[in-house]
Amino acid sequence: MANLLDVKNVTKRFGGVVANKDVTFSIEAGHINGLIGPNGAGKSTMFNMISNVFPPSAGEIWFEGKRIDILPAFKMASLGISRTFQNIQVFKNMTVLENVMIGLHTRTSAGMLSAALKLPKTKKEENFTYDKAMEHLLFAGLHEIADTFADSLPLGKLRILELARALATEPKLLLLDEIAAGLNHQETVEMGKLIQSIRDRNITILVVEHDMDLVMSICDKVIVLDQGEMIAEGTPKEVQNNERVIEAYLGTSDDEEVSV
Repeated sequence: MANLLDVKNVTKRFGGVVANKDVTFSIEAGHINGLIGPNGAGKSTMFNMISNVFPPSAGEIWFEGKRIDILPAFKMASLGISRTFQNIQVFKNMTVLENVMIGLHTRTSAGMLSAALKLPKTKKEENFTYDKAMEHLLFAGLHEIADTFADSLPLGKLRILELARALATEPKLLLLDEIAAGLNHQETVEMGKLIQSIRDRNITILVVEHDMDLVMSICDKVIVLDQGEMIAEGTPKEVQNNERVIEAYLGTSDDEEVSV
């Protein structure tokens, strides 16, 4: 199966600090991929380079055979890359439905003049946006609270809402940044099921996550960073038994399997 994403010899420097050093890995289409590592390993930096928050200092990032690290960040959604944020970025003064409708803006083309004149094209796009947003809410299990303002939602629902909005852009690659942060055990289990359902829709997923139980239960492949460098990649089982991974998390080399 062809690679969807290729990270090639990527390095990122912030002044004299090297956050990532010569990192290379690939992601195949249709898989759930985990990006893990101890605190300060460079996960967030790598994630932000892939989503084009900032460019690498050296190396290249390719998506569907096109180099993307040289493109402006606003191009990512139209290419098929969408993301969530560790610090939730929903519009709390809007309803659940309105938040997801915003995610559909890349698929509409009616301008301000068309809207002001109430041309047929505008009405058609409004209906399309509403219907598609409701489809995404139904899939995410939020359809019954579509008219609820986001500022009244608990954390678990807010994380699902941000995920639904990201799905509204119809991405080929979905980047999830600490999607389970702050969730209780049951909410995390349900989030894992939702992520797997997204994968079953043929959407490729890269998740940066501290919850190792979630990562190991849903990921097809796991990439491990430590001190800015990639130290391992493979199936969850392979990564759990990798001595360098064990040392990075526990500071020791042990023959016993650990839940890293």
